[in-house]
Amino acid sequence: MRLFLALLLLSAAGAAAPQAETQHPDVIFVPTPQEVVDKMLELAKVGKGDVLYDLGSGDGRIPVTAAMRYGIRATGIDIDPQRIAEANDNAKKNGVSHLVRFRQEDLFKAKFSEATVVTLYLLPDLNVKLRPRLLAELKPGTRIVSHQFDMGTWKPERKLELNGRTIYLWTVPARKGS
Repeated sequence: MRLFLALLLLSAAGAAAPQAETQHPDVIFVPTPQEVVDKMLELAKVGKGDVLYDLGSGDGRIPVTAAMRYGIRATGIDIDPQRIAEANDNAKKNGVSHLVRFRQEDLFKAKFSEATVVTLYLLPDLNVKLRPRLLAELKPGTRIVSHQFDMGTWKPERKLELNGRTIYLWTVPARKGS
């Protein structure tokens, strides 16, 4: 009887208080070296008027660097609240909080269609999984730059090697019938 009451109380408590859904990152956080960040932004030809989205933004170094160097708006999306806190501290420390924002979200559900530049440092299978959304939701001409991993059968326009690191660039093509 006691066991029954304990189970009943536990289930009632669970029903009364909504459980926060905890999502875990699909990849471990490995920071992109600053020289690679700089080359990624250069390869994407980031400039005035661009809007950058960094999917899996980690500590925010790519959006923060883009805002500092080019004065553009940038958004980082990461699922890990610790990384979001670090990224916000990084933006504040570098005086670009007015240009940069970070969102704790699942990048496979996040909205990023306003981007003119997208940066990635994800695993190959995640890039491939994300590719259909990138092609469907981003405007033609949007540049996509990936550190280290390609997009499967979608061949990059450019591929650079930098001190043992690889950087890939694609541009979203015009849609058929446009």
